[in-house]
Amino acid sequence: MTRTARDAPAGVGFWIVAAAFLLTMSFMTLPTPLYGLYEERNGFGPFTVTVVFAAYGVGVLLGLLLAGHVADHVGRRRVLVWAVALEVAGAIGFALLADTGSLIVLRLLTGLGVGGFSATATAYLVELHARWRPDADPVLGRTVANVANLGGLAVGPLVAGLLSELGEPLRTPYAVYVAVLVTVAVALARVPETVPEDVRATPWRYRPQRVSVDPGVRSAFVGAASAALAGFAVLGFITALTGSFLATEVGVHDRVAVGAVVTGVLTGGILSQVALARTSRHTQLVAGAALVAVGVLVVALGGLTASLAVFVVGGALAAGGNGLVFATSVATVSALAAPERRSATLAALFLAAYVGITVPVVAIGALLLVADVVPVMVGFSLVVAVVVPAGIAVLVRQTSAAEVTTPAP
Repeated sequence: MTRTARDAPAGVGFWIVAAAFLLTMSFMTLPTPLYGLYEERNGFGPFTVTVVFAAYGVGVLLGLLLAGHVADHVGRRRVLVWAVALEVAGAIGFALLADTGSLIVLRLLTGLGVGGFSATATAYLVELHARWRPDADPVLGRTVANVANLGGLAVGPLVAGLLSELGEPLRTPYAVYVAVLVTVAVALARVPETVPEDVRATPWRYRPQRVSVDPGVRSAFVGAASAALAGFAVLGFITALTGSFLATEVGVHDRVAVGAVVTGVLTGGILSQVALARTSRHTQLVAGAALVAVGVLVVALGGLTASLAVFVVGGALAAGGNGLVFATSVATVSALAAPERRSATLAALFLAAYVGITVPVVAIGALLLVADVVPVMVGFSLVVAVVVPAGIAVLVRQTSAAEVTTPAP
């Protein structure tokens, strides 16, 4: 795989993809502090907000099924540029349209782009890091991918809150992101391709992603995918309830404040990964289970006491646990997958993760139709505190075995 004259060096390309990953994922959470304005404008309630939120998850699932494996055949760079082009179209749509039907369709479109982007960008970063620093510990590539993924989710709400104060709140953030995402696409076009030229030149007939794993690695993959699903279920639980909790129980309606709270909570997923990046996968998985259990119980306490500080601390702990669980899942799958199947295998992992972030959000929205936010928060916290750590405990032995028996990519 030779680098052409127009391509940046592998090290520069690595950081370009990392920045593109963070900025693209931040667009996913950009609407979070703006949902209150959409509710006032269109006259809908919390359940419709969760439907709009879930439309994104459905879009990601479709994107993974339709495009998650395509990069293994046509190249990483091409798929990322196509995915960002979809995000640009979504940003233009959000800037021009604000009715409820358009919100659902545009969130679905946003999810399609992220579904094509996330697994491909993760594989791309692992491969670029290996080319850039072939003798270095591969943990940096995986850690940067995970931090960019969750970091983008974290910074999006705060950026939206700040941008909404600079102009028309339902247009300015998206108009700015049109320019940001176009710049991202231009920069990605300079990143060297990591899929071999002979693979890209081989005739290939498109078909949707088949979610299957070789029998020899199925047990460890199922463990990693189950952990990712459980972790993202926690993320969806916290994200779906934050806005309603702040508005109804704490009386916080300021968009910058709402964005800052969501960002503060999700930052826990970044800090935990950085702090424990070089520990064993077993340690990360056990620590993640403990943080999730403690975090959601503290979230429930914050709900019962209407304490913003307690809620933020609990949410950050739970998000920290999710970050560790997801990092372990990605590391396991990256180690299991052969290079020519890495993008497709990671797509299956992200598919499991986004099922976790979609289904609980819809369930929460349905419960909010018949119950107040605090009982829903406490009930979900108790379920998560028992079920998620119990499930992860079953997976510890499988994931530890995979760590010992599979080489790093």
